[in-house]
Amino acid sequence: MNEPIELRKSPEVKPWVRRVVEVAGVFMPDTADGERRLGWWGVEIARFLKFCRSLPEGTDLRSAMEGYGRFLKSSVPPPEDWQLDQAREALRCFQKGTENWSIAAPDAEGRVEVGFRVKTRGAGPMTNDEAGMTNGEKVRDPEKGLEQWLVTSSQTMKVRRFALRTVETYLGWQRRFLNWVTEKGLEPASKAGVEGFITWLAVERKVSAGTQNQAFSAVLFLTSEVMEMPVEGVDGVRAKRSRHLPVVLSREEVRRLFAVTEGTTGLILKLLYGTGLRQMECLRLRVKDVDLDRGVLMVRDGKGGKDRQVMLPKALHAEITNHVRRLGVLWETDREVNLPGVWLPEALGVKYPNAGKELGWQWLFPSKQTGTDPETGIVRRHHLHENALSSALKAAREKSGITKKVGCHTLRHSFATHLLEDGTDIRTVQDLLGHKSVETTQIYTHVMAGGGTGTRSPLDDL
Repeated sequence: MNEPIELRKSPEVKPWVRRVVEVAGVFMPDTADGERRLGWWGVEIARFLKFCRSLPEGTDLRSAMEGYGRFLKSSVPPPEDWQLDQAREALRCFQKGTENWSIAAPDAEGRVEVGFRVKTRGAGPMTNDEAGMTNGEKVRDPEKGLEQWLVTSSQTMKVRRFALRTVETYLGWQRRFLNWVTEKGLEPASKAGVEGFITWLAVERKVSAGTQNQAFSAVLFLTSEVMEMPVEGVDGVRAKRSRHLPVVLSREEVRRLFAVTEGTTGLILKLLYGTGLRQMECLRLRVKDVDLDRGVLMVRDGKGGKDRQVMLPKALHAEITNHVRRLGVLWETDREVNLPGVWLPEALGVKYPNAGKELGWQWLFPSKQTGTDPETGIVRRHHLHENALSSALKAAREKSGITKKVGCHTLRHSFATHLLEDGTDIRTVQDLLGHKSVETTQIYTHVMAGGGTGTRSPLDDL
């Protein structure tokens, strides 16, 4: 269970697993990610059934699940939290979607039968061969679950132009919330349900204040905007966030860091520091967003759906010019093999069908490999994955001997701090960073050299 789920090949989804999920009322998006998640739920359920064949005759389902939980936690090495969550979600769904559970006595050859049926609401029978089941397990075809809150929530967020990652994050929390209140027998749109879930996250799961508030916002959106049943008096479970100052590199540390970087990832890291872009804003740049003549970059649809313009460092003009020239070669190769064009935002792909094949729309930092679009299933070239950039930065930090905790956002913090130290107006820095409020930008005044005040320590006068 130690291999990361995103790196494992998605297993085949057995029909009976899909039907268990449907009758349990759990929404599973009809995407590649949804199919992969469903497949691994089937693997978790199969592991559980295999474990149950070692249990005594007559063991009830709840006792079997508790025993399996203890078995997982005692494994060496122990499973990670996300692996335990995956097993819990799969078994919770299995418990809701099945009935007539039984563990029989071993037969003459020592084999143990584990029996259950998929709950049904009058649907026709399904054979074991169709279900892909063995060992006497019986299934029946269920009607689709009635719970469609997650479908409606996804549609509502997309209509309101929520960022794709926000939609995915909110749906994850809403799915956990609905599963939790169902298990506890609570109404979702109730004070007891909302407060209980957030309290469970804070007390038992010990999540951070930021994670707690993120989950709270997702749940409130579900109850207030989707279910249209606002829950009053639950603001008390919103966590008060601590104020942490950002990590900032000195100019000498920045020079040491860039001295050991190279290639495309080295160019991206320099661009992050030289422009103050967020990581995904930089990775999502298109060729047309670079204006070398004017020395500017256009950030399209940044955080909050806002566009902005930032300076393009003169020190990078030659490197970016050579990079774009190499992109032209890759682009011509893709056109020769008739590779589908890159992804286009919203309905541009319908309005301008061939725009995705134009050089100007190509990703400024494309991936070396093609991949399958999770929404359309089309094999095309996407931009470089953020994990590749993070790995390159980690290697550069270690080579340069920097002991600070450095991430891609650290370069953005350093950009803003160094500008303020040079006397740049804070409003200008606010615009360059794309901050909605100047109060957000003011945090960098607290990490400037000399504590942001320029005051001399009395120790230096002794």
